[in-house]
Amino acid sequence: MLKRIKKDIQVIFERDPAAKTVLEVLLCYPGFHAVLLHRVAHFFYRRKWFVLARVISQGARWLTGIEIHPGARIGEGLFIDHGMGVVIGETAEIGDNVTLYQGVTLGGTGKEKGKRHPTIGNNVVISTGAKVLGSITIGDNVKIGAGSVVLRNVPANCTVVGVPGKVVVRNGRNIADQSLTDIDLRHDQLPDPVAEMILCLQRKIERMEQRIMELEVQHDHQPVQHFEQEKGRVYSR
Repeated sequence: MLKRIKKDIQVIFERDPAAKTVLEVLLCYPGFHAVLLHRVAHFFYRRKWFVLARVISQGARWLTGIEIHPGARIGEGLFIDHGMGVVIGETAEIGDNVTLYQGVTLGGTGKEKGKRHPTIGNNVVISTGAKVLGSITIGDNVKIGAGSVVLRNVPANCTVVGVPGKVVVRNGRNIADQSLTDIDLRHDQLPDPVAEMILCLQRKIERMEQRIMELEVQHDHQPVQHFEQEKGRVYSR
């Protein structure tokens, strides 16, 4: 237990430049408190002391603003930055070295029994306000952009943005070989597929306009004729 607590404190110093001292982390970091109390609640949950486990998790929610169901399985090195409004469901599974920002939800999509929450791989970064819903799998080294809603499986080494979430290839860059200290936390620098689509349409319109001008020149500067059938007459524009 002491070894894992030491690892949790080390993770905070590695990923949060605002952390100054160990005492500050112990007293002032709700993400650290939430993970610590979850381990206690999970201990009782696995031994079928469900009510006590839920009481501990609800106490942690009241104290930190972070709700982690005691049934959730969490690996080492989880860092919850600020954390207000984070929700982690009962059957959620989180790998090692995962980073969650405030407002993240790892939730279900219905009333079905069994596995109904997502499985998160290793070295995953989920940005502010993102929602990962359903019994889906998020691969290793994935980044999920702020405000995204992810409803489908995401392969490893991808970035997801948008509503619903869309996978965006990051120029073929593979981050699987990065070490813990090199976890990519730059969730403010993500591609925007919607903006890229609008730019593509704009460029296509410009090419079409250029082609129309070329056709007008080829027809001795005569305007291109458009025909409309209206009341039996043909109009030339």
